[in-house]
Amino acid sequence: MKARKLLMIPGPIEFEPEVIQAMAIPTTSHVAPDFVESFGHALDMMKEVWLSPSGQPFVVAGSGTLAMDMAAANLVEPGDRVLVISTGYFGERYANLLARYTDQVDVLRASRGEQVSPEQIEAYLKEKDYKLMTFTHVDTSTAVLMDPRPIGELGKKYGVLTVLDGVCSVAGEEMKQDEWGIDVAFTASQKAIGVPPGLALLMASPRAMDVWKNRIKPVANYYADWENWLPIMEAYANRKPAYFGTPAVNLILALETSLRIILEEGMDQRFNRHRKIGRAFRAAMKAAGLDMIPASEDSAANTLSAPFYPEGIAAGDFLAAASAEGVILAGGLLADIKPRYFRVGHMGATTRNDLLATVGAIESALQKNGYDLKPGACLQSAQQAYDAS
Repeated sequence: MKARKLLMIPGPIEFEPEVIQAMAIPTTSHVAPDFVESFGHALDMMKEVWLSPSGQPFVVAGSGTLAMDMAAANLVEPGDRVLVISTGYFGERYANLLARYTDQVDVLRASRGEQVSPEQIEAYLKEKDYKLMTFTHVDTSTAVLMDPRPIGELGKKYGVLTVLDGVCSVAGEEMKQDEWGIDVAFTASQKAIGVPPGLALLMASPRAMDVWKNRIKPVANYYADWENWLPIMEAYANRKPAYFGTPAVNLILALETSLRIILEEGMDQRFNRHRKIGRAFRAAMKAAGLDMIPASEDSAANTLSAPFYPEGIAAGDFLAAASAEGVILAGGLLADIKPRYFRVGHMGATTRNDLLATVGAIESALQKNGYDLKPGACLQSAQQAYDAS
């Protein structure tokens, strides 16, 4: 009998056994030849996963919030005008973070569940001279997906740096950094990358690096300063040891393992698997009669879903019932509707069987809480949608 429950939250996620094994080996020195090779290999593979052969990877001990901070600290100076495209909690958080570096932060907010259209973005870019714009590829609070391609095109058209918050998307949602003209794309290790929490992962384009190199004032964040980290990344990429801050040795070994697994699957296949799982999960929720925060299929993420509870079902009772069925789900995050919805992460190593186990647990939890639902309806819809996509 399986002793542990299936973790289907937006992160940390379920990890591949090989990744967990890499975490468990005796910790080596950060200058040991084998570790230097592993770190360098991980940096090489990041370029393949981000689809950014020209990019400069950074791997730093910290959370996704550190990755957000690194992009802001290195690219924004006092007085720079910045545009934040917000589709939820993490867009608002980025606006608050950027305000530490400049007092010229504008926020273009989507209506809840909606995307911000390229036309809306372009209207802002025509009106003011922005240095940088940020957007959340998948906002973890709403499960709303933004298409990076037109935003990258607008960035090139207007000479604006584009920063993609990919914490809940990189290695799950389709993202071709170089081809689409994205200047910075970052994530955290515990999401679709498939490594336990503790690594901030960032890829910067040559244009972003040039802007950083030509900044007027020093970076006002010592730990995040690329001046400190770039020599370290370059040394390990060239298979030489270096030191600024001690790297998270076992996490980087796990990162190398997970990136290898990702590339063995293939990026196109991985993107397609996430699409299949996302569509199947949404089909199951539709069969249950549950509304979702994303207003349409086009705005719905494939790494994460955010369904509303049926009327009369309490969040705590539902989540406890799902847990009793062996599946851990996440509650809502947006303060004003927090008790009204839940979130399900289905990214990274998530399989068809994980999907069906989760759908089955949700179906059972709804029924145990008095919701009138035909047994097996959600599972059947999920199976049909998965097999058809």
